Amino acid sequence: MADVKLTIAGRPYDVHCADGQEAQLLQLAGIVDAKARGIQGGTEVRQLLFAALMLADETQEAQNKAGNAEPQLDALRAAVALAESREAATRDELRAAVSRESAALDQASKAADREAALSAEIEKLRQGAPVVPAPAGPDHGRALGQIADRIEELAAKVEQIP
Repeated sequence: MADVKLTIAGRPYDVHCADGQEAQLLQLAGIVDAKARGIQGGTEVRQLLFAALMLADETQEAQNKAGNAEPQLDALRAAVALAESREAATRDELRAAVSRESAALDQASKAADREAALSAEIEKLRQGAPVVPAPAGPDHGRALGQIADRIEELAAKVEQIP
C-alpha cells in the first residue's frame, strides 16, 4: 500500500492506495479540489458537498451521452457489417468475372492454335503434300465437319489452279 498526501479545499488528507495508483489518485484529488475551490462561501463541508454534487452531475451527463450514443453506435456497426458484406459479394463477383475471362482467353487461344494448324494444312495442300488429320475430340465433331468441308472446297480450288 502507498501513502499519498492530498490537499482538497485547502485541507490536507492522508490517503492509502494500491501501489502504482498514486498518480491517478493525485489527479482525481486535483479535480475534486478544483470543484471545491470554485464554490465561494460556506463551510469546508458545504464546499465538498457541492463539489461532490457537481461531479455527480457531470458523471450522470457523461453516462447519458454514452447511452444516447449507443443507438448510433449500433447503426454504425450495422452499416459496417453491410459494407463488409457488400465488399465480400463484390469480391466474389470479381473472382467469377476473372474466371470467366480466363476461360474465354483459353478458348480464344485454342481457337487461334486451331486456326494456325488449319492454315498450315491449307498451305501443305497448296504445295501438294499429304495432310494427316488431327484426332477429333468428342466436342469438336461439328466444327471438324465444317473444317473438312472447307478443306475439300479449298482442295478443289487448288486442283483448278494451273
